Amino acid sequence: MAVQFYGRASAAVFSPLESKSRSELVSRRLTDAIALGLLPDAEQLPGETDLAGIFGVSTVTVREALSVLRAEGLIETRRGRGGGSFVRTPEGGVVELARRRLDGFSLSELRDLGDVYAAISGASAALAARRSSAEDLDRLRRVADTLATATAPDARRRADAHFHVEVAAAAQSPQLYHEEVRLQAEFGTLLWIAFGDDSSHEQMVRSCRAVVDSIANRDPQAAREAAEQRVADSTARLIDYRLNRDRR
Repeated sequence: MAVQFYGRASAAVFSPLESKSRSELVSRRLTDAIALGLLPDAEQLPGETDLAGIFGVSTVTVREALSVLRAEGLIETRRGRGGGSFVRTPEGGVVELARRRLDGFSLSELRDLGDVYAAISGASAALAARRSSAEDLDRLRRVADTLATATAPDARRRADAHFHVEVAAAAQSPQLYHEEVRLQAEFGTLLWIAFGDDSSHEQMVRSCRAVVDSIANRDPQAAREAAEQRVADSTARLIDYRLNRDRR
């Protein structure tokens, strides 16, 4: 049956629902945790019954999700006493995980995720300019210094992720903080693929300082613009990386 739409807003109501099954959502959540280092290499996962209770799904769903992770080489299952499912970080680390995930996104999906992430980052920075305490500013400056002095790609990526989270914390909005952490797992790990070389690192340090300075100056508009531009630059690098990779 034809649906009468009244502008873009009403059309969005009838956009397709997320097609992922519950087992796919569980496997994605665990993959994100491994990518962010929240589940380090060799860490033992809770048992299937415990995971089912944590995620609010059936043990069959958990078993299906673990089977996917096992097939992708992200966990190994040991039998017998002291057995269970254990994390196996790929040889290429989180970047290899991100490259695998990148293949599952279209260019339009990457742009859309970048827009959403920029909006959340901008809103967090604007509120941080209004609400942050002296202690918040000290933490932001320390993380910015850590990013500036980091030399290894993994250290640079961790410092950049930490900076985004600290800005969201300084905004003093639990919802924005939650969204930042969620998007850091969903999209931030993808951005890391095109980040880490000296040129992009210098640009990220400059943009990081611009956000901190705007927050310290209590300038919400400048903070928002600096944070949004920071994500936009990273998204553009990621899309360029994807296009160049597709041409090979």
